[in-house]
Amino acid sequence: MGSRAPELELPQFKGRPGWEFTDISALDLASYERALADDGAAAQAPLFSLPEPALPDGVLVTTIEEATSDPRFGSLLSAQDDVFVALNDAGPRNGAFVYVPRGVTVAQPISLTAVQSRTGTLVNRRTLIVLEEGASAEVWEQFLSASEDVDGVFNVVTELAVGANAHLRYVCGQSLSERSWIFGAQRARVDRDGSLDWVALGFGSIGGHVRMETQLVGEGADARVTGAYATHGRQHIDFDTTQEHAAPSTTSDLAFRGVLQGRSSAVWKGNIIVDPGAQKTDAFQESRNLLISKRAHADAIPGLEIQANDVRCTHAAAVAQVDPEQLFYLRSRGLREEVAKRLVIEGFLSALVERFEEGPVRDVLGEALERRLGLILDG
Repeated sequence: MGSRAPELELPQFKGRPGWEFTDISALDLASYERALADDGAAAQAPLFSLPEPALPDGVLVTTIEEATSDPRFGSLLSAQDDVFVALNDAGPRNGAFVYVPRGVTVAQPISLTAVQSRTGTLVNRRTLIVLEEGASAEVWEQFLSASEDVDGVFNVVTELAVGANAHLRYVCGQSLSERSWIFGAQRARVDRDGSLDWVALGFGSIGGHVRMETQLVGEGADARVTGAYATHGRQHIDFDTTQEHAAPSTTSDLAFRGVLQGRSSAVWKGNIIVDPGAQKTDAFQESRNLLISKRAHADAIPGLEIQANDVRCTHAAAVAQVDPEQLFYLRSRGLREEVAKRLVIEGFLSALVERFEEGPVRDVLGEALERRLGLILDG
């Protein structure tokens, strides 16, 4: 597949489905040297810092090269029609392979970090996470730049294989330099009675496009997807999500929220697909955006493709500015305008944090959002 990379053209703005709102004509891909991430380098803005876990017997956390013999490597994503997956296949690349054997529970989160340390480079990052039947684990992965001046391209391919009755929480965030581009193709496959809790954080980069696709292929499979982004300046964030129900009695719940400052922009395009025979599907998706400047812009585009007749599928989308009545109420209680505005924004994002039970995920997510809000509001 890697040999196809030179043949495939970069997707054209408004010329290819999925790219209608993201213009990458300014990207000169040929000017970037292919290089590996420097996982040992210091990063400008880590999203989280976790202790090294004690791994049970049989659990592997190793390089992506060790995954090439696993039958699931490359089975979820194809480079056939995606130039960025083809670039990733062509290499050089680095990344991680996480394997949890049948029935094994990893009690502490596994942390993965990739740092782009040099400007003018294209980094191909690949991750494969496999949980066999009855396994349980959390994997936290972050993509970072060594400094705010790094001008690079970060190209991510992620495959998540969740076995029958297995349970995976995958937290993935990027806080790249705001001079860098990010492109991602990420797909999860969840088998019978398995569950996936997927968290996505989009804070950095100047532009790009990230696909997040969830396939529920076994009866009783469940997925919850939570996304947050906070932008300023001229940043552009683009998330393209899919929830595919390919088996009966499957459930999915997706919620994305964004806060936009300056002249930044964001796109969320989501699609719920219910395949023939996937009766008793229960699916929901929502995207809500809060514009905190007059020049910020967001597009929220939900979609449904339903080919079964006994389902419940709903969606919601909203783009709004800070409610002046809320500000008036808070200011009438003696708060300064900037304090009142910040409280409204924090309340808007707290709905995402409250999707998680009290514990490390809730704490880390809340802290990451608070730091990012401080940057875009006070910077």
